[in-house]
Amino acid sequence: MSHFLHNLWSANTVTVTLLSVVLAMVIGAVLIIVSDEAVLNTFSYLTARPADAFNASWDLISTAYADLFKGAIVDPAAISAWADGTGPGKTVFAPISETLTYAAPLVFTGLSVAVAFRGGLFNIGGQGQAIIGTITAAAAGFLLPLPPVIHLVAALLAGALGGALWGFIPGILKARTGAHEVIVTIMLNYTASLFLGWLILQKGIQQPGRSDAISKTVDESAQLASFGGELRANLGIVLAVLATAGVAWLLNRSAFGFELRAVGHNPAAAKTAGMSVAKTYTMLMVTAGALAGLGGATQVLGTAYALTPAVAANIGFDGLLVALLGRNRPWGTLGAAILFGALRAGGNRMQSFTGISLELVTVIQALIVIFIAAPALVKAVFHLRAARTARLGASMAKGW
Repeated sequence: MSHFLHNLWSANTVTVTLLSVVLAMVIGAVLIIVSDEAVLNTFSYLTARPADAFNASWDLISTAYADLFKGAIVDPAAISAWADGTGPGKTVFAPISETLTYAAPLVFTGLSVAVAFRGGLFNIGGQGQAIIGTITAAAAGFLLPLPPVIHLVAALLAGALGGALWGFIPGILKARTGAHEVIVTIMLNYTASLFLGWLILQKGIQQPGRSDAISKTVDESAQLASFGGELRANLGIVLAVLATAGVAWLLNRSAFGFELRAVGHNPAAAKTAGMSVAKTYTMLMVTAGALAGLGGATQVLGTAYALTPAVAANIGFDGLLVALLGRNRPWGTLGAAILFGALRAGGNRMQSFTGISLELVTVIQALIVIFIAAPALVKAVFHLRAARTARLGASMAKGW
């Protein structure tokens, strides 16, 4: 037991990750207090009646985080209503359904970034690849007259191919000319966004009878089936789990994964061993692009059902944070995406019921990533044992 507690309080990956979340939530609580004028007023007479300030602060924080939990995981009131027969059972699962709905595309874009990291490349172009994925998937969804199932598969493949094409461009430029993938992908992000804005307004793409920027609706036969009723979660989350398992196998069990990791660790040594670094870079970015494209396809086929200028939201950029929080590992990325989905789903309820801005959730996400990226800071705050700090630092640097 003492050995277990010793390891638990060491600066290992799991401990630092959990404590980073705790630390971010604590700072978030302070920001919640600062943002509420009524609670701040109680601090003006703190020395006279300190209980007022402490009670008001506690009430506000506990209510806000309770709403965050109820919106992301489960609402105890819904369970009670279901148990006594006054409420439907689906209401109990509605919060977790929202969490999984937000998480599904983030899994794909996070895996896209993680795969590139493991190969030594920084794929900051997940946003552009996801946008192209939404375009090609939606186009296949409302232009191809295909039967159900086949139509859905075709739309998903179109999304993956669109993202793969957008990933191929920086990959081949990196391989042939040495062009830095960060610069190229940043430019391609803008290109994809502007292309989307132009395309939506074109005849044959824009929804008939509409003057605003919105495309035709994806045919029902190409939409990802949801669990029905109040449950918005769809088959996208199932595909995300399968993709995670596939990427884990690819990285750890396949010959390509071995070459990818070898090139990522030491390109010169990999080339000396007979590996084609240029080919690996190209295939790496194609694979990363395909994953991000699937994220975009999941977004448009599962929740949006039509192209708009903001159809992809920020799933590509959020994928960067998800990959970092997941330590560039497939299953860690899946867990991080679910956490971000929970924060978003719970944040919506927190804003509606408590009046706290949704931007505060974004701040909490950013704080989590900052603490994850600075394990020495977490170690200093919580006085963690330093025995495994070096190993932690090495794992953080891996893939960059």
